Amino acid sequence: MDLASKDTEQRVRHFRQILMWPLQLMPLASGSPFENHAQLLDRQDADNPWRELVDEFSGDPGQFHERHYSEFVTFLPYVQRFLYGEGGGLEGRQAHDGESPIRIFRRHDVARVRMRYKDRDSPVDFDIAHLDLYFFYDIEVVILVVEIFADDLELRQVHDTLYRFGRAYPPSWDEDGSGSHCLQRAEWLASDGRVLAASDYEKRSKYLSFVSRFRAPCISSHWEFILQPLVLHHSDECGPLRYRQIEYHRMPLVAYLAMDDPRTLSRDDFARLVLVTGPGKRGAPPAAELPLDGFESRYCYDRYWQPQAEQAGTRLLSCGHAVVMVGSAQDAYFTGTENGLLGQFRHQFFLLALIPHFHKAALLMLSDRLVTALNRLRIGQTESVKDFKRAIRQILEVFLRFTHRYWFYEISDQAQARALFGMTREHLGTERLYAEVREEIHDMSQYLDSDSLRRQSNTVVRLTVVTTAGLIATITTGVLGMNLLDAAQAPFADRLALFTLVAVPSALLTGFAIAKSKPLSDFLEALSDERLTARAKLTALTAVWRRTRPPADG
Repeated sequence: MDLASKDTEQRVRHFRQILMWPLQLMPLASGSPFENHAQLLDRQDADNPWRELVDEFSGDPGQFHERHYSEFVTFLPYVQRFLYGEGGGLEGRQAHDGESPIRIFRRHDVARVRMRYKDRDSPVDFDIAHLDLYFFYDIEVVILVVEIFADDLELRQVHDTLYRFGRAYPPSWDEDGSGSHCLQRAEWLASDGRVLAASDYEKRSKYLSFVSRFRAPCISSHWEFILQPLVLHHSDECGPLRYRQIEYHRMPLVAYLAMDDPRTLSRDDFARLVLVTGPGKRGAPPAAELPLDGFESRYCYDRYWQPQAEQAGTRLLSCGHAVVMVGSAQDAYFTGTENGLLGQFRHQFFLLALIPHFHKAALLMLSDRLVTALNRLRIGQTESVKDFKRAIRQILEVFLRFTHRYWFYEISDQAQARALFGMTREHLGTERLYAEVREEIHDMSQYLDSDSLRRQSNTVVRLTVVTTAGLIATITTGVLGMNLLDAAQAPFADRLALFTLVAVPSALLTGFAIAKSKPLSDFLEALSDERLTARAKLTALTAVWRRTRPPADG
């Protein structure tokens, strides 16, 4: 069988793709009436298409199905509390009241997405199952989730969709002016077929001028539309809820392929799917550049994959950026939406991919906040130093809450879920990133502690010098309480003059001791050093009156 005929025969009977786009939320303006970003979407007006999702755990118990139960018991107890909370109801919704720290908002005005490919004349319409925004309590990260699906597609169309759909902007442009590696055109459609928004990858001047002006990439118009009323931070758009990119412009994804016979997929096909490299040229041999050495051990979970058996089973693949599930469309368990793997793919496996991507986004956000705090630091400005210390302490508090509320090394005792989570987080490098951010924050915290100790030490030195110098004034004023001078019956004017005669020199001496506390401290240290000669000690004393010259400018 030649490769061209093989391409023609390979069809995907049911395809689903879930995009997950992590974005960094910019801090709310000071004096804002809102405590967190999610509250800004609670407004139900024409400019806000998002509505908070009442999930199955907070809604009518009659709508709680077995697939929801199966999803819940997949995870360990501390992960269950993170995902679902501990109590029902929406009153007094606060993370510390037992509710989940996740808030989900969904929009229902977009029904389909139409994709036009560069090598095909006819477009393909995909139905939209979900359009969600995931907010996380106390973490300035939001994740856009887009789930699309279609039936009876060519495998090449699936490769193209995985490769081209989830791109925020074009990395370059082809000779015909279209965006490289992007769809020729993407359109969001309403239920009645109206085009709500379309991509503008071909507008090269728009993207070039935007980067030149803002030193930040521009987002394609159809993705800007989906995120409204959120607005891009580096833009002229007005809005209190602002975001910016935190990762690469290609959006992470989860994909599901139900095929007539998944055993017809070659090793190269599986590699292109999980590495999301696109379909390649039709009829061409497998790409030599694909990293196929150790492919199965690095990217595949084959516990339930048996290509030699009558039923091949299910193959799971993960490279971090993408998680792919492939199985037979003839297998009722694989295509089952209630108790089968399709239902698990949309729930458990989606969450297994979402959590490590959230971890990575949150850690990148914290690292970015550290850099921002350092960039704003001006050593010679007292207010800048205070703002820096305040910012570092806030980041430390957020990191501690992230660690204890969101950070997990294991999320399930089920072998398949545990292996897929471990494989994904290993490819993403979240554990290494966590260690780096923790070390950076620890260094900052140590700097603040050492700076505080240094200031306390200087204060103690000054107080010690002042106390030592004050002994002279104390002894002198003690004369007034002795019988050496019987001024108790003296006229008031004489007593006032005597008091002034003692108080003024004492005040001057105290002020001088404070002003010269550093050289006086050096003199006292030299005076107590028995190894120094009298001449060296006298030199240390004369240094108290010597004026220190300021350092010359550059």
